[in-house]
Amino acid sequence: MDNKIIMEMVFGIIGGLGIFLLGMKSVSEGMQAVAGDKLRKLINAVTNNRFVACGIGTLVTAIIQSSSVTTVIVVGLVNAGLMNLTQAIGVIFGANIGTTITAWILVVKISEYGLPLLGISAMFYLFTKKDKIRYLSMALMGLGMVFFGLELMKNGFAPLKTMPEFQAWFSRFSPTTYVGVIKCILVGTVLTAIVQSSSATTVITMSLAFNGVIDYPTAAALVMGQNIGTTVTAMLASLGTSTNARRAAWAHTLFNVAGVLLLIPLFGPYIKAVQAFIHWHSGLTASTPVITDGITTYPHMMEAIAITHTFFNVFNTILFLPFVRPLANMLIRFIPEKAVPERPKLTALDIRMFDAPALGIEQSKREILTMASAAAEMMKMLKEVIVSPDEEKEKTEQIFEKEGELDVMQKEIVEFISAIIEGNIPHNVAEESRRQLRMADELESISDYIANILKLNLKLHQTQQKMTAEGLTAIIDLHDNVAEYIELINKAMKNDDSSVLPPAEIEGKGITELMKKYRNEHLARVSSGQASPLKSLIYTDMLNSYRRIKDHGLNIAEVLAGEK
Repeated sequence: MDNKIIMEMVFGIIGGLGIFLLGMKSVSEGMQAVAGDKLRKLINAVTNNRFVACGIGTLVTAIIQSSSVTTVIVVGLVNAGLMNLTQAIGVIFGANIGTTITAWILVVKISEYGLPLLGISAMFYLFTKKDKIRYLSMALMGLGMVFFGLELMKNGFAPLKTMPEFQAWFSRFSPTTYVGVIKCILVGTVLTAIVQSSSATTVITMSLAFNGVIDYPTAAALVMGQNIGTTVTAMLASLGTSTNARRAAWAHTLFNVAGVLLLIPLFGPYIKAVQAFIHWHSGLTASTPVITDGITTYPHMMEAIAITHTFFNVFNTILFLPFVRPLANMLIRFIPEKAVPERPKLTALDIRMFDAPALGIEQSKREILTMASAAAEMMKMLKEVIVSPDEEKEKTEQIFEKEGELDVMQKEIVEFISAIIEGNIPHNVAEESRRQLRMADELESISDYIANILKLNLKLHQTQQKMTAEGLTAIIDLHDNVAEYIELINKAMKNDDSSVLPPAEIEGKGITELMKKYRNEHLARVSSGQASPLKSLIYTDMLNSYRRIKDHGLNIAEVLAGEK
């Protein structure tokens, strides 16, 4: 064959595949931006009910158009302890159904309109100011790229049917025997494992079949292999994760491999049933050629492949769904916990969430609430230490330890959110990211001042100083008021209550006035000789630290109200 034709073919296939993959990414990001709130609600609705989990997995994958992204997200959520193994398996089963939507999108005969769809959507994406329209345009622009990439690949693969060398090579993988079926499955598995996208390899298979380069049985066997190859993504994502996350990745692999193994003995009757359905539906066979402008193609092959993919995944899910819990128990048995307990992470944040910023920002919000709970717990322990310093040495160590942990948590949250902001995210996610960064900083500052009060209290005792009964009563009263104030702020954070600012301002002023009152009373005791200068300095610093805790809580209330 002429070298020029070969080069045009290679460029068309590579260029088409690249545009297709970029289009799929744009569809995924655009749909996530448009449906971000719905995605968060769906993930939060996952329960131990395997049917609900399966339905949610199907919907999420249908929205973001990638079973690989869904399974990677699931692995990340399990690794973070936000989803248990049974829930994860149900979602993964559903993801296998949701991924079949891609093939049906390609069956729709509008691929020739891919370029105008891309162009019109790009105009809206570039020039509209409304976020929802912009990201919907991004998804449609991606869909146009998918169709245009498919068209390029279909044209690129066309010369292959005139290449006897390729035909001779591929004939060795013809699924006319069980060995041939297994060979084709292995080819599909390896190709998908390399490309890391079952959607891409499905498109390649459909393009080859459309041009008559391969027949329908070969394409069907390749698709079965692609179902196994797509599990490699989750397996790679599980490296270095918790034991439960690895179990979730293995559940995906075992599920797909078992389904394919069960189909191999029934492969012949199965593809005959699909062909019979195509003939009943359209009156034509899957291998019926269509001649347009002198070019022979096989469009019914694409429909047959989509049906093969869908029926297999749906049947496989129905077959294994009743065995979700037994599968989870088996994985727990064969993948035991590590001999040395895994060190718990300070945060449940996971880089696997970068592919789904709408879900990632929800995850970081949970970590900020964890920081808030830790700060409230530190306040509780601080009171116990102040009241009985000699009896609460263990609490003293715990407070300092928690203060160090909150420092690390804030750092991890900042790094995580910064990485999300770098991506292509909608305005509401960017705004929420900035709010979370501010709240994490304020909570870390609160923990610093709690630790500072503890240090001052320790210094008081180390220098043989002792508060008067009046001074201790005042400190405890101020502490209780500030602790209640922090609880008010934490509750508002949990409920995302933007109306918390007015009561926070009123109570904040009350705390400031109370602090000034106790400071004046203390200064009066100093004047009467009841307190030394060193003791006075320590005591007033403690009072000021409580006011600073209140100030940082008020800053959080202003963030919730949208004023900062």
